[in-house]
Amino acid sequence: MKRLFALVLACAGMVSAWAQAPQPPEVAAKAYVLLDVTTDQVLAERQADQQADPASLTKLMTAWIVFDALKAKKLTLEQTLPVSVRAWSERKGGGSLMFIDPKMTPTVDQLLQGLVVDSGNDAAVALAEGVGGSVEAFVAMMNRQAQAWGLKNTTFRNVTGAAEPGHRSTARDLAAIAQHVVRDFPEYQHLYAQRTFDFNHVHQESRNLLLGRDPSVDGMETGYSPAAGWCLLASAQREFPNGKRRLLAIVMGADSIQARANEAQKLLNWGFTAFDDIRLVEAGKAVVTVPVWKGASAQVGIGSAEAIYVAVPKGEGNRLKTQVERTDPLVAPLVQGQRVGTLKVTTASGTAIAAIPLTVLEPVTQAGLLGRAWDAVRLWIK
Repeated sequence: MKRLFALVLACAGMVSAWAQAPQPPEVAAKAYVLLDVTTDQVLAERQADQQADPASLTKLMTAWIVFDALKAKKLTLEQTLPVSVRAWSERKGGGSLMFIDPKMTPTVDQLLQGLVVDSGNDAAVALAEGVGGSVEAFVAMMNRQAQAWGLKNTTFRNVTGAAEPGHRSTARDLAAIAQHVVRDFPEYQHLYAQRTFDFNHVHQESRNLLLGRDPSVDGMETGYSPAAGWCLLASAQREFPNGKRRLLAIVMGADSIQARANEAQKLLNWGFTAFDDIRLVEAGKAVVTVPVWKGASAQVGIGSAEAIYVAVPKGEGNRLKTQVERTDPLVAPLVQGQRVGTLKVTTASGTAIAAIPLTVLEPVTQAGLLGRAWDAVRLWIK
């Protein structure tokens, strides 16, 4: 599915190819990205590949690694973890905390709430030690995952986002990490939507101000350091006639906690109103039915196992043109999921918008000896 979405657009900024592409609003931040998760398109960006201090946005990758460990059953939510002196010592750094100490044995679930809701540096260290055995081993896991995703502008040096030489990322890479969190582990999205967390008689509220302003916002992470400025990566999902749409807005280097919320909200509102998500291919339904040679079946439907959407400027959806390019002749045997064509989508003027892989929806076995021989003759005549 991930590879399929990656092929939907030739480049993340394809929207700019439209003759009258909507112009994004002025955004008071050093860098920003607005990503349509539903279509895997970047709708707007500025300085998206400029390396910078990611501050606590780092914890998006910290959380992904922990979620992956839970999926692999290396630990459970109910499992308790010790609090090391190293984790407890994070309170000396002046950053956000869950306020744990070595006398406590919090559960993984509590530590995740401390990580996500409180943005607790101490929770990050405790989880890293619990999953990786050491913070250093966990950081190595973070960097291997970043490399596996092709995030060439990201290098992690710690699990908290503390300013450190070489600890760098970009708005585009951080948006990609957030997208993986949303897509790979939807069962934990509720943590990012959680507005408060009480632990050991300490009440804390999420620093994501949009959770209290916009009911469609359901996460994700905030960050601040003198070098990074005020950063926010916000996720929002809204209902439309075509279905649900999810956008991610990341702003880096805003001037204040209010400014980062205001600018992220501005991007989200613009993205939802300036673009439509058009469903090009329905999941599991044939885009076209094509003949099969030497097969037990004379024809087969080709399409996509997943629904495919594309974001277009509002009102442009009915002007799209589609063309199917496919393998011909199509000779059995055919395996379900085998790629045999491409659905090319263009604007009315011919500007390329998407190239969607088309695959065989049902397997087709070979015909008997006589059937194969007859089709061989027909192919020779053809």
